[in-house]
Amino acid sequence: MTIEKTLFAAADKMRGSMDPGEYKHVALGLLFLRYISIAFQRKYDELLPEGLDVAEDVDEYMADGIFWVPEAARWRTLSAQSKDPKIGVKVDDAMRAIEADNEQLKGALPKVFGREALGGHVVTGLIDLFSNIEFEGTRKDFDLIGRIYEYFISEFASNEGKRGGDFHTPKPVVELIVDMIEPLRGRMYEPCCGSGSFMVHSERFLDHHAGRREDLAIYGQELNHTTYGLARMNLAIRGIVARIEWNDQGTLLRDAFPDEKFDFAMANPPFNISDWGGGILAEDRRWTFGTPPVGNANFAWMQHIYDKLGSTGIAGVVMANGSMSSMSSGEGDIRRAMVEGGAVDAMVALPGQLFYGTQIPACVWILAKDKSNGIAKDAKLRDRRGEVLFIDARKMGALVAGSRKQKELSQEEVVRIAAAYHAWRGEPDAGSYEDEPGFCKAASLEDITKHNYVLTPGRYVGAGAAEEDGEPFEEKFDRLTAELRAQFAEGRRLEQEIETQLEGLL
Repeated sequence: MTIEKTLFAAADKMRGSMDPGEYKHVALGLLFLRYISIAFQRKYDELLPEGLDVAEDVDEYMADGIFWVPEAARWRTLSAQSKDPKIGVKVDDAMRAIEADNEQLKGALPKVFGREALGGHVVTGLIDLFSNIEFEGTRKDFDLIGRIYEYFISEFASNEGKRGGDFHTPKPVVELIVDMIEPLRGRMYEPCCGSGSFMVHSERFLDHHAGRREDLAIYGQELNHTTYGLARMNLAIRGIVARIEWNDQGTLLRDAFPDEKFDFAMANPPFNISDWGGGILAEDRRWTFGTPPVGNANFAWMQHIYDKLGSTGIAGVVMANGSMSSMSSGEGDIRRAMVEGGAVDAMVALPGQLFYGTQIPACVWILAKDKSNGIAKDAKLRDRRGEVLFIDARKMGALVAGSRKQKELSQEEVVRIAAAYHAWRGEPDAGSYEDEPGFCKAASLEDITKHNYVLTPGRYVGAGAAEEDGEPFEEKFDRLTAELRAQFAEGRRLEQEIETQLEGLL
């Protein structure tokens, strides 16, 4: 069993009657405290030979991006007191002390450990559990920490139903969007950032492509305050600097960055939300392609995100499949205006059963502000106006080991989809693009018009080539006919047997 599964199984046994939505913050909050304490202690031991005054100098830690941890909040202090009946209160006080000494963590850390409903034995058990994790206190730990965070978040999302799915985007879907829009340098925006998964994977993308963290400025906004805190911990534990804002009205009603434009945007907005303030925002300037229906926020989200893009910006947005074909409440007209306005770059139909807590099938919209690339002679990308790339990935994905209903895309499938998109865009070293029946099609505006601006990829890519099994048609026909006759005969035999049994009951 992997360390993630071991930790989750052990922690899950301690959960008791606590709501899983709250419990994940307890477990991950302690994991955060464990790591920053180890990182602090490593630096402290390194500085101590230079004198106690140097080891106690806060600036020495800030210079290395290490959080200052007060004595009472250090893991060794709390671990030594783990059997104290008031250990939960002590952990809450530790979280407050850390926030007081680290401005960037103010309001981010959970203070729920002293609650009577949680029980001291749970806090004691978790402290003992996390004490067994061996951290170095360096960036080398990020991979393990990330795996534990993602595993805990996804497992709780699968148990929470719709509420869990609201904030958690499956890792392969995040990777797909990051790989498609490639946020290497500039400003990146996530309007409903949840646990910060897009931001984390953008940083990983930079690391894997020799990018520099200082070249990518990250912005985000979140409505749920506890999830907002989780996102900040998720980023802080990796040393990712991001500006994340929270308010209780949400992004559509109160944009935290009203005057900002971005080079990249990524989002998995909640699907088909009806209570989004549509009546209040009916005349909003963001509705370039038409006023979204009051009863569904899907096209409000997409137009908001498109509005936030700079002159060459690009966005990847996860949406319910209905967004590709719905004609109700003017959505068909908005979709047509988006296509004719050159806003839609590519559409990807995803496999079913990817998302936790919902069976609603989903798709990815890739939006682009300038598909012409300025028609510059030295433009790296080709002019894609009047064309949309459709990718049908519905047949991809496989069941997750041990699950009968949860699927995920493989790394190879993510690479294949992203590669088709980059080749179609004409990117250097991406290879030449060709339509592939059953998988991808570069459709013209004329083709899309014939389909009444319905953007379901299956309508455009056609059927893939049938697999040849090498059996001659005549032989296959005779074999299948014989099988059919045998099945008919078996059906008649069973029918007679049932009648005989029924007669015996009379």
